[in-house]
Amino acid sequence: MKVKKILSLLGAITVIFFLSSCKGPKVTVDQMDRGFLADYLMRKDRDDLSVMMFDHAFFSREASRGGKSIASGGCGCN
Repeated sequence: MKVKKILSLLGAITVIFFLSSCKGPKVTVDQMDRGFLADYLMRKDRDDLSVMMFDHAFFSREASRGGKSIASGGCGCN
């Protein structure tokens, strides 16, 4: 009888813990830091050549994923 009470109490505490943590953390950025994050250097597509080289390497290795555009397929044949 005592074990059942302990297990039910432990289960209730676990359920309460999981339900209270479902909201997740609230992530905000200060107004002062938004200027740094909006800088041109923070963009990942700032250099066209590096973006094309990365896309070529990524999509040639990820054959099962498929091509980047509609015309190309995952097998590498266009």
